[in-house]
Amino acid sequence: MYIKQQKQIKTYLIEALGEDRGTTVFHKQEEVLRTLIGNITDKSKGQRKTLVQTILPSIALYKALSDEEFPEEDVYAYMQKYMSGTVAAKMHASMEKMECIPGFFTLYSSAFRKVMRGSEVHESVQEHGRDYFDVTITKCLWHTACAENDCPEFCRVFCDADNVTYGGLRKIEFARTKTLGYGDDCCDFHFMRK
Repeated sequence: MYIKQQKQIKTYLIEALGEDRGTTVFHKQEEVLRTLIGNITDKSKGQRKTLVQTILPSIALYKALSDEEFPEEDVYAYMQKYMSGTVAAKMHASMEKMECIPGFFTLYSSAFRKVMRGSEVHESVQEHGRDYFDVTITKCLWHTACAENDCPEFCRVFCDADNVTYGGLRKIEFARTKTLGYGDDCCDFHFMRK
């Protein structure tokens, strides 16, 4: 099965750790990923796809780095750099390009809320008006996957990446005061028109 994120992870590891160590950690990450994928049970087709293509590769990277002789704070720093500096930065750049579309805020608000309503990976409630939309997530596949794979602390890295993805945009202001990954009862996404 082709997993697009794997190429990105390999490149990141070689840049961060050098050719030899990066390649070694990448092979370990691939082994962990195969195990995590093999352990998926009781998930819908959509949830399984999101786990395999989006969530589990990063969890496998976290676990592979944790199994190395790195101090815990270094593992966390490597994961923050990967998730925020690579994954979220790429998503942020995509968002910046989309902001050029006339009526971007209205279109993005509608699309975001529609995806969340039809999503198998979140449970949420929504509010919206002309200049804002709020999505309060009470259950999240990223949070669930971290808990099910014995690394609930890692979910914070996923949460932090949202701040990079949505922060600093020209047409949307993003705010959040709580996340499931930090132990709160929900993730409260607030998007406002600038």
